[in-house]
Amino acid sequence: MNPSSSSQAVRCLSLRKHFGEGEARIEVLRGVDFQAELGKLTFLVGPSGCGKTTLISVIAGLLDPSAGDLEVLNENHGRMKAQERILFRRRNLGFVFQQYNLLPSLTAAENAAVPLMADGVKRGLAVKKATALLDRLGLADKAASMPRFLSGGQQQRVALARALVHEPRLIICDEPTAALDHKTGESVMGLLASAALSPDRAVVVVTHDNRVFHHAHTIAHMDDGIITQVETPKPALTS
Repeated sequence: MNPSSSSQAVRCLSLRKHFGEGEARIEVLRGVDFQAELGKLTFLVGPSGCGKTTLISVIAGLLDPSAGDLEVLNENHGRMKAQERILFRRRNLGFVFQQYNLLPSLTAAENAAVPLMADGVKRGLAVKKATALLDRLGLADKAASMPRFLSGGQQQRVALARALVHEPRLIICDEPTAALDHKTGESVMGLLASAALSPDRAVVVVTHDNRVFHHAHTIAHMDDGIITQVETPKPALTS
């Protein structure tokens, strides 16, 4: 990897992560070299338990690496203080968790609007923008619904709207089509691919869903804590 390249949104070099110590120590990331470029939709694929979710959690700043180098949007995470990392993540990252993490006391539109309101946007404007995005995701009639009245697939799309609404430069999704039928999954991946088609934005998706592989610009294969192969089925966006 070229540390001076500004086209890379994510650069991991010899990244390691372990949990526990001594005999209980488990090595999850064992020297990962990974990159995601601006203007690209990058898929991270591999068997369950190979370290994919741990890797994207480290990239998102939710976990600290045990060793190695990590740069996100040209910022070295190892040199950032905890509060700086929180502010950086709020402004620059959108993250879709497998468990959705919707707030039960807020409507779908309010949940999707949370990143905007956290950044100081007035509630009415934030909810209006979030509602428009929910409409694009086929949830126009669910904007005022509480999470408990939504199906798993609907909650997943609300979580996706929350990740996209503030137009972050790096969007990270953990199995975004897992609870969706094929038609809806294609729609969601089309939206993510469209979001990636910007020289100032990158999208990284962890997925087992080979039905949507054709959307990817780059596919990084992971196994046993390392990247084993990188494919480039689509050319990068050129600006």
